Amino acid sequence: MAIRDRLHRSELAVPASNLRMLEKAPTAGADVVFLDLEDAVAPDDKVQARANAIAALQSQDWSQCAVSVRINGLDTHWAYRDIIEIVEAVGNRLDMILVPKVGRPADLEFVELLLSQIEQAHGYEPIALTALIETAPGMANVERIAEACPERLEALVFGVGDYAASTRARTTVIGGVTPEYAVLTDPAADGARELHWGDPWHFALSRVLVACRANGLRPIDGPFGDFNDPDGYRMSARRAAALGYDGKWAIHPSQIAIANEVFSPLPEEVERARRIIAAMEEAARDGRGAVSLDGRLIDAASIKMAENVVARADRLRGD
Repeated sequence: MAIRDRLHRSELAVPASNLRMLEKAPTAGADVVFLDLEDAVAPDDKVQARANAIAALQSQDWSQCAVSVRINGLDTHWAYRDIIEIVEAVGNRLDMILVPKVGRPADLEFVELLLSQIEQAHGYEPIALTALIETAPGMANVERIAEACPERLEALVFGVGDYAASTRARTTVIGGVTPEYAVLTDPAADGARELHWGDPWHFALSRVLVACRANGLRPIDGPFGDFNDPDGYRMSARRAAALGYDGKWAIHPSQIAIANEVFSPLPEEVERARRIIAAMEEAARDGRGAVSLDGRLIDAASIKMAENVVARADRLRGD
């Protein structure tokens, strides 16, 4: 199965225990909606949430987005029933399964085995997998996880909240930064010093990104917990986009438009990318390997970056 070329700019989390949110989810504007059976659902509501997800997938029109289900962790007794009951009932309407707390390749291989058997029995097309990297073991094994299930694995998501808990980070915010992770400048002449905040998640984001790009997967940034802070969410999304991420979770509908904007190339970026490609094509005709554009050197690496921007813009236009 070839990984489908779909957008992941915004991925909306929808608790499957919340009927009102389920009804609104297909038209919320997100590229991907995942119906959550895990963290957003209380233990006593797990079985009913599973039934709600099946009913929503059966009865609602999901043509405006891709749809996924986040199953419960493989270390719980709900996980195998999540896979079997949901895929047997609505496997023909499901694009992806989101697997939480993936710690090793065998976790994905277990889910793939169950999916393959159900798909064969019911004649379904293969369902893609997305893996959540949100524990210390998952991060330690992220390269091996990215190589698992190459015909089915589509994306890795960095889950900052559980990752912070797993690594015992001294924070209680999800996806934000902290003044404790900072450095002081050297004293100025008057003895004054400035405090420069750092990004405590930079290493983790970078490692997940490299594992994805080395294996043809899509890197997705996870949640930003304070949905009343659009500026903080936007900056968190911009940081991930600058690194090379394809999209970000939205835990509230108000975050969808921001993610769609941040992870779409700006018109001026697309225009410059097209000029770079044109300039390099002209240089190639003249037998030159590099050329100057707007006072800056561009070469073969420049054209690869430009082609990525143009391809993303064309995909957004549906070309």
